[in-house]
Amino acid sequence: MTNTKTNDFNEIVFGRKSIRAYDETVKISQEEMLEMIAEATKAPSSVNMQPWRFVVVESEEAKAKLLPLVRFNGNQNNTSSAMVLIFGDMNCHEYGEEIYGQAVAEGKMPSEVRDQQLAAILPYYQNFTKQEMNDVVKIDSSLAAMQFMLVARAHGYDTNAIGGFEADQLAEAFDMDKERYVPVMILSVGKAVDQGYESVRLAADKVTTFK
Repeated sequence: MTNTKTNDFNEIVFGRKSIRAYDETVKISQEEMLEMIAEATKAPSSVNMQPWRFVVVESEEAKAKLLPLVRFNGNQNNTSSAMVLIFGDMNCHEYGEEIYGQAVAEGKMPSEVRDQQLAAILPYYQNFTKQEMNDVVKIDSSLAAMQFMLVARAHGYDTNAIGGFEADQLAEAFDMDKERYVPVMILSVGKAVDQGYESVRLAADKVTTFK
């Protein structure tokens, strides 16, 4: 099957629906999945710490392990090309020197600026409470999750954002340190076989206040 990519902004954004049934014959290659994740991680994050971490559940064995953890979302798990587990890294600041060093190496930041910023940022992150860090990594990782859903649309796929899962079991089930990696959401992704449902939104003036 030839997949149709698009750069049509309106189609990508306003044509997006939550899809819960996929063509089981369509597989997304690991190369394309990495390409989509690379595009999704162009999303912004607090001081560019990029706390998002992805586990792509694509094999039958891994999907069987995930199935009892996704509650009433089994059909997405069973039919999608992959289930993308998104975690937030509570120790993301450990990558600070690598990230800012890369910015210097690519000519995007002077070394003096790197040193000044890291001297301020790293102690700030190290002094966060667990709850403060949890909030930061979940907000940042959610930005990458939303961007992944739009990127998937551009690649000709559809998604469903899943919040109904056993969050306390997810990290350990996939060999991750549950104290370090906090589950944010799961995205099913694949080629839609249903059209999804039209949904409604509250009017902008109902959810907006001007001061």
